[in-house]
Amino acid sequence: MTDQTPEAALPTSGKRPKLPPLREVIQRYGLIASKSLGQNFLFDSQLLDRIAAIPGGLEGKTVYEVGPGPGGLTRALLKAGANVVAVEMDPRCIAALAELETYYPGKLRVIEGDALKMDERALVGDGAHIVANLPYNVGTALLVRWLGGEQWQPWWASLTLMFQREVADRIIAKPDTSAFGRLAVLAQWRADATLALPVHRSAFVPPPKVMSAVIHITPRQAPEGARMTTVERITAAAFGQRRKMLRQSLKGLPGALDALEKCGIDPTRRAETLSIDEFIAVARMMDAAA
Repeated sequence: MTDQTPEAALPTSGKRPKLPPLREVIQRYGLIASKSLGQNFLFDSQLLDRIAAIPGGLEGKTVYEVGPGPGGLTRALLKAGANVVAVEMDPRCIAALAELETYYPGKLRVIEGDALKMDERALVGDGAHIVANLPYNVGTALLVRWLGGEQWQPWWASLTLMFQREVADRIIAKPDTSAFGRLAVLAQWRADATLALPVHRSAFVPPPKVMSAVIHITPRQAPEGARMTTVERITAAAFGQRRKMLRQSLKGLPGALDALEKCGIDPTRRAETLSIDEFIAVARMMDAAA
């Protein structure tokens, strides 16, 4: 792994002072990765630059980052010209991030707190890109939150998110595969989700037990006539008992079996065999009958 620092921008009197190596910052502030917070740090500046490049040109654009830790990805985003709003729950990392602010005055805002409790839209406005090496313990919950809501288009312009490879595969999975489930439906029915970059476990300190991958998601026009809450209810019921036939897994959901019949979907099928369009058709039929 390499441990390089970003090229500095040019202030009026020459180059910005060179950033200290990230390893040095971590050692100085005693930032041992916390297992309870799902932390695994990235040092490889070339890899971090590649992640920062996935959303496209970020010069002058706003980026919302969750769980920056000591600031490895934050450095790459600032180097790319982004204005970064970073939310960090670990108080140990705040001083290290504050030090980074001095190298990029006016370009980095650090907020100490729980990302699950933030009003992101109020913090960054519409059109921000979300880029994050998400803590493993909250990654899925944040993704479902960002994909949720009845209003669409969303407030964010794109999501570039690091997940465990198993979770990443579930997000981009296709029907009739073992990985296909609720996350795939929620991520793909009104957005495009792609695997942008596989990341080997050895890239992290400490190395996690699993491989990782960066997923890139961009919103598109949502199909009309289906409510997000209905889609969430159907997928939760269907995949909550995925080995059962739909007539069993959906029988407790009012209107679901009637909607299956009206859509011409065989109730003896299992959830993973339905296409996303079929799930949305059932949701649309349930909403129309409500």
